[in-house]
Amino acid sequence: MPAASPILEASSPHVMNTYGRLPIALSHGQGCHVWDINGKRYLDALGGIAVNTLGHNHAKLVPALQDQIGKIIHSCNYYHVPNQEVLAKKLVELSGMSNVFFCSTGLEANEAALKLARKFGHDKGIERPEIVVYEKAFHGRSIATLSATGNPKIQAGFGPLVEGFIRVPINDIESLKRATEGNPNVVAVFFEAIQGEGGINPMQPGYLRELRTLCDARDWLMMIDEVQCGMGRTGKWFAHQWAGIVPDVMPLAKGLGSGVPVGAVVAGPKAANIFQPGNHGTTFGGNPLAMRAGVETIRIMEEDGLLANAAAVGAHLKAGLQAALATEIASGAVREIRGQGLMLGIDLAKPCGALTQQAAEAGLLISVTADTVVRLVPPLILSRTEADQIVALLCPLISALLKEPS
Repeated sequence: MPAASPILEASSPHVMNTYGRLPIALSHGQGCHVWDINGKRYLDALGGIAVNTLGHNHAKLVPALQDQIGKIIHSCNYYHVPNQEVLAKKLVELSGMSNVFFCSTGLEANEAALKLARKFGHDKGIERPEIVVYEKAFHGRSIATLSATGNPKIQAGFGPLVEGFIRVPINDIESLKRATEGNPNVVAVFFEAIQGEGGINPMQPGYLRELRTLCDARDWLMMIDEVQCGMGRTGKWFAHQWAGIVPDVMPLAKGLGSGVPVGAVVAGPKAANIFQPGNHGTTFGGNPLAMRAGVETIRIMEEDGLLANAAAVGAHLKAGLQAALATEIASGAVREIRGQGLMLGIDLAKPCGALTQQAAEAGLLISVTADTVVRLVPPLILSRTEADQIVALLCPLISALLKEPS
């Protein structure tokens, strides 16, 4: 195993300084555990930010990817890629929608969704289409997806932002109606079923059903960003399915390829034929390696019952956190434990960014988002025993932090 490098003590002089990294370099993983280059072991409750669906070094996934690498890794979209059709058919089956465009990242999928919405508007004769987006949303860091995002901190310094967005609060249908009343330029509503970077904020099922009805009545596209909350993370394939609705456009990425970059835009009949050749494209999207990763990820999830596991172990983890932090919840120091399945957020009454380093020192990988929310998005193979270990490692750190003077 390689020795630790002094590069871990500070930012690399050659890599652009875009991340506030911890002084850790991971070497390898197995299941829900990873090891750094010094041999320290960590329980992975972050899953590469909801990416490592099957954990690390999965016995069924690795041989399949090795087989594909030995055949062909990349083929451009001048040619047919057979597994595109296999994966698209499966996503259509799971979603109840009709067609799929493949790309490589969540940002690209969301950018494609925004283009779909604008083209939808232009095709109806609307010169300046507008899209409803939400407070605290996060859709990416390109100029368009950054403009759709509801975080002034990460928008700062990148103006002028793209126009054509109307921002509203979540779970408030009357606010949305007021913000769009009499506006003939609105073409779509775009949101995360559970906001990830914004602090694990779920859209309520009743609100989603009201919104589906409103979109139908006003001929708007309902576009649900399932990049972080989709692919089985909540215990259903897609988080919006808990509300019993079907969107018109659904961007996916993160967990779709279990670590191999895969993005997708799934479209229903209302949006499936908006793009025609020349309207949109990608070099890497839908390449043979990515498609094999997506096909195998879904196959393994089905074979191993990982949706049921995410629901059951997620409920067990949430209950464990609520029990261990009962005193802090009663006092208001922990405001709420939100989320569903294996997408949970612990909202504290004070900033808690220090917990990422403290948890790592204790052998646990987590993240903090929206300043005060501990985010847990572990692999969907997480066991009850491992969930109990997360509680045992994390909750004492939260309790100690909350006792510190502000």
